[in-house]
Amino acid sequence: MSNRPPQMRIRTPEDVIAAVPYLLGFHPSDSIVLVAYGGPHGTCALRQDLPPRGGDPEGERLAAVLTGNGFERAVLLGYGPPGRVAAAVGRIRSALEHAGVEVAETMRVGDGRWWSLSCASPCCPPEGRRYDIAATQIAAEATLAGQVVLPDRSDLVRSIASLGLPMREATTRAEQRWFDWVREGLSPARIRSRAAREGTALLDDLPARVRGDGPPPTGEEVAWLGVLLTETRVRDEAWIRIDPDDPGPHLEFWRYVVRRVEEPYITAPAVLLAYAAYSTGDGALANIALDRAAPDYPLAWLLREIMAAGIPPSAIHPALIARELSSHDEDLQEEEPQAS
Repeated sequence: MSNRPPQMRIRTPEDVIAAVPYLLGFHPSDSIVLVAYGGPHGTCALRQDLPPRGGDPEGERLAAVLTGNGFERAVLLGYGPPGRVAAAVGRIRSALEHAGVEVAETMRVGDGRWWSLSCASPCCPPEGRRYDIAATQIAAEATLAGQVVLPDRSDLVRSIASLGLPMREATTRAEQRWFDWVREGLSPARIRSRAAREGTALLDDLPARVRGDGPPPTGEEVAWLGVLLTETRVRDEAWIRIDPDDPGPHLEFWRYVVRRVEEPYITAPAVLLAYAAYSTGDGALANIALDRAAPDYPLAWLLREIMAAGIPPSAIHPALIARELSSHDEDLQEEEPQAS
């Protein structure tokens, strides 16, 4: 069963407003949200911070993302003060229309009310039009599907923050295991072979246990996985296990790991969480997960570029990594030296 959000039937401005928190995973504020549709990839929502007055809302970049992915129509929503919203929305609308994207509606949203910004003359009452997300069919369907909307972005940040568990001793023992291999005088290829075997064994076992199929992973196992993921081969084995057609279980597993490993080992799990989140359509969580990764980590940088370009997850499933792994299978098959 797919963990993707259900299809939303959007017919009115109130429907768009109701859909946005479910598309983002939280209620936006001081934001510009672009809901795009009419393309080959269903509906997508892009969010950026509301720029200061006179700031650049990056309309050309947003237009390039939409046209590059075949979206033909969009709705623009601004959350924030009237003047700043109107200026930013106006500039983005011009960029979209110049690129050939039809803008069906622009509006400002706030305090349980919305105002159309598309009318040539004021068409909404000064106090705005009232809306109630909870009373919409979209909210009912999303709730039935088990979707949860957090109050704001800071709550999303906290959802993957460290739990502060006492992991130092377990991590020290995991590091000691790795250094023991070095002290044994093993070649780099043999170390990679051992790391791949032990890493894949954990990757085959721990996700099911996080979902309740067996005892929860121990601190020792999580710490050891964190250390093993510093080996690129292990990280790539984890990457290709993320099913873009059903990424939900992988998202929960990597959220579990990210919240428990010690900071020096956070980067690889954070990038894996980001890819799983992006595969569910949760770009907000993906960006927040990447914020926890080291900025100079190549795969983190690459994933940010992919997301900024709006490339759909289905187009980046790591077939190239799979081929790379198969070309190095001899590392997994390398025999350990036998005792004489």
